[in-house]
Amino acid sequence: MIKEKYMQTGDLIIFNEYEWRVLDIQSNAILIITEMVIENRVYNNSYVISTWANCDLRKYLNGEFFNKFNTADKSRILKAFNVNPDNPWYDAKGGEDTEDSIFLLSIDEVVCKYFGDSSAILQNPGNRKYKYWFDKNDENNSKRLTNGSWWLRSPGRTNYTAAYIHGLAPNQSESSGGCVGINGNNISSLGGVRPALWLKI
Repeated sequence: MIKEKYMQTGDLIIFNEYEWRVLDIQSNAILIITEMVIENRVYNNSYVISTWANCDLRKYLNGEFFNKFNTADKSRILKAFNVNPDNPWYDAKGGEDTEDSIFLLSIDEVVCKYFGDSSAILQNPGNRKYKYWFDKNDENNSKRLTNGSWWLRSPGRTNYTAAYIHGLAPNQSESSGGCVGINGNNISSLGGVRPALWLKI
């Protein structure tokens, strides 16, 4: 395991039973995300209007999943205040801001901050009503690619959908792998989960 004082963004650490990638380092905490999709779940159990604040996946991550950590590990997980913006291309609402122990990343976080800066693409969607991906040829797509598609906490085109990162099927080589599904997947569809959290160091 990497000594904390030598830690850098992009490093891999072991916490609990999972391998996590360091996305950000503050004075006393690091933001980490599981390196792999660790399970597949629906964003919401019912096909109804949902936001991150009231979805079943948030309840699971901050309840059953959080309770899998032992007492010592729980004491190191810091509460995060998460802003939940509206979908930047469509009219779907991001919902209330939330306080989370465990959470998913947002569109803005994966596109502009932690996997390279593709903000220019995000802010200039062009003929947005007909684009399923914000850019299949974005040079940063490969940085978001892991062992499958994974949910974001942001809404998709409507609040019956949620945004996600597109994975690649076995032997698939199309360039869309790792790009953002701005249009979203149905919230009642199975999708990959990569939990994120702020960890005290």
